[in-house]
Amino acid sequence: MTSIRRCDLPPDALLIRYRREGAYTDGYVTAMAWRVSHAEYVEAFYTTFLFKVERAILAWLVAKPSTDDEARRLAAGTLDSFAAWRVEARSPDQLMMSDFQGRTRSWLMVTPFVDKGAAGTSLYFGSAVVAVVDPRTGQRTHGLAFRLLLGVHKLYSRALLCAVRSRLARQHNRRNA
Repeated sequence: MTSIRRCDLPPDALLIRYRREGAYTDGYVTAMAWRVSHAEYVEAFYTTFLFKVERAILAWLVAKPSTDDEARRLAAGTLDSFAAWRVEARSPDQLMMSDFQGRTRSWLMVTPFVDKGAAGTSLYFGSAVVAVVDPRTGQRTHGLAFRLLLGVHKLYSRALLCAVRSRLARQHNRRNA
């Protein structure tokens, strides 16, 4: 249950509309051997050490600071913007954030499951990158930077989900010790 794997987007994923519109989309999933609420997942995601590094970079580069308290409020549904993102869509089990330039989306989703009589939760994380129109050709493109950084993005996505798994496991173990 410790694996993180690339996956197809579930048919009800908020991110699916971007795939239909031709944006680059990806999805990753991991399973936890206990129930994890959507709020717990969102808070853990945005407060991992790895994501805090991204938050610090954003605060420095684009003057979009954020705090762990804001991450908790985002997870609770009482905040609609966080660091360089704003909530684009939300449902009881999903959250989709759009960056302040409207080029990328981040998506988080939980789904409960039962395996051999034990309750668990699948944690999904995905991204969308919207193509822009090249003024020279008039064609929609992702550009050279996207193509050069795609491999790094894929590794980073897995690393983020791994960091979330670790954080949630530590919290679970402390509660059940």
